[in-house]
Amino acid sequence: MALPTLAVHKFASCDGCQLSLLDLEDELLAVAGVVQIANFMEASREVLPPPYDVTLIEGSVTTAHDAERIKQIREETGVLITIGACATAGGIQALRNWKDVDDFTRYVYAHPAYIDTLQMSTPISDHVAVDFELRGCPVSKYQLLEVLVAFLQGRRPNIPTYSVCVECKLKGNPCVMVAQGTPCLGPVTQAGCNALCPTYDRGCFGCFGPMESPNTGSLADRWKEMGASERDLVDAFRSFNAWSDAFREESDRQQASIEIGGVR
Repeated sequence: MALPTLAVHKFASCDGCQLSLLDLEDELLAVAGVVQIANFMEASREVLPPPYDVTLIEGSVTTAHDAERIKQIREETGVLITIGACATAGGIQALRNWKDVDDFTRYVYAHPAYIDTLQMSTPISDHVAVDFELRGCPVSKYQLLEVLVAFLQGRRPNIPTYSVCVECKLKGNPCVMVAQGTPCLGPVTQAGCNALCPTYDRGCFGCFGPMESPNTGSLADRWKEMGASERDLVDAFRSFNAWSDAFREESDRQQASIEIGGVR
C-alpha cells in the first residue's frame, strides 16, 4: 500500500518553521517511515508530482505570484496546514500593512520600478481554504509532530488554545507581572512555547498569537497601570502576529488614542 504523501512549501518567511520539522531528529525518522516526503526542498532535491495528501505551508503572501501559486497548491493537496506566524498571521513583514510600500522601495532600492510586490503581507487563509493553522514563531516541533500524526490518523490535533499563563502555572512560575511588575502578553497569547520567556523572568512577546477569546483591552489597561504608554502597547501588539485580528484591533485602538491625543 502506498504511503501518504507530504509536501512542504515556502512563501515569504525565514525558514524557521520548516527547520522545526527537521529539528525533530529521531521523531522525524519515524515520520519518514509512515509518509513519503514528496516535495520538501529544505530536505530533499527529489520532487514527486502532485497531488499530495498533506501539505505544510510556511510564509505569507506578499507578491502577485504568491497569490496565484497558493491557489495552485490548494488544488493539488488534500489537507493544507499553515505553520508559523507568517503563514497564519502575515508575519513580521505584515508591519508593512500600516505603511506605504512604495515609500519603502524608494528609500531602499536604486531602481524601485524593478520591485514587484503587493501593498500588504497577508496570511494564507486570506487566499485559500486552510484545514488547520499551527501558530508560533517558530512553531513548536512537538506541536508540529502532533498535527502531522493527527491528520495521518484522521483525528483532530490536540493543540491548546488557552493562554501562556496556564503553562506558567503548570511549571510553577511566579507571574512576572505580579511579582516583578514586568509587562507580559502571556494572558492573551496562545500556549505552545512552554512559557519560555516568563521562565527566564521576561515578559511574553506574543510569539504564538492570540489565545482563544483574548481580553486585550483589559490587559492594555493593566499595562497602563504599570506605567506603559499607548506607544508601548502599539509596539507590543505589532510584532510577530501583528495582523492577527485581536492584536491588530488592539494596536489600532492604542494608535487611535495616540493620534487623538496629538502625540505621534
